[in-house]
Amino acid sequence: MEQKKSEWREWMKAIVVAVLLAGGIRYFIFAPIIVDGYSMMPTLHNHERMIVNKLAYKIGMPHRFDIIVFQAEEGRDYIKRVIGLPGDRIEYKNDTLYINGKPYEEPYLDEYKKQLSDGGPLTESFTLEELTGRSTVPPGHLFVMGDNRRFSKDSRHIGFIPMSKVVGKANLVYWPLSDARIVK
Repeated sequence: MEQKKSEWREWMKAIVVAVLLAGGIRYFIFAPIIVDGYSMMPTLHNHERMIVNKLAYKIGMPHRFDIIVFQAEEGRDYIKRVIGLPGDRIEYKNDTLYINGKPYEEPYLDEYKKQLSDGGPLTESFTLEELTGRSTVPPGHLFVMGDNRRFSKDSRHIGFIPMSKVVGKANLVYWPLSDARIVK
């Protein structure tokens, strides 16, 4: 009888440790997210499920063109692409991104630009100063945009994103299984 109690206690300890470990990993390192909407098309599709690496920016900083998840509103996370880092001057002119006066290619937009049939630009021209009243991205903040530039609520509308609101880096789609991939 005593042996059964001991075995039962060992199983309970193992289950408690497993639950705590899974919870810790979920809370501190990785978390699932569901893409909600079309603002990241064609890179990400509505209802795709992704893994967010929460540890990535606790030990490092975001890089230009990373896809990040951040807290936009109470209880609502957004997923967008990092365009501007602290100190950057951002401008779009003739559908071309300029950062600190240098043109940048955005190959992740090529597929979508080919699909445009109206001859208009994917991204309307703007300067950071026109949108925000600031000439550069402030320290501790990011300027983000969705890949579906015509239909994305991003830093052009909601302003700079404080680093304190960044949840993590998202680059692994795991569902639907047929579309599982690493996105860049």
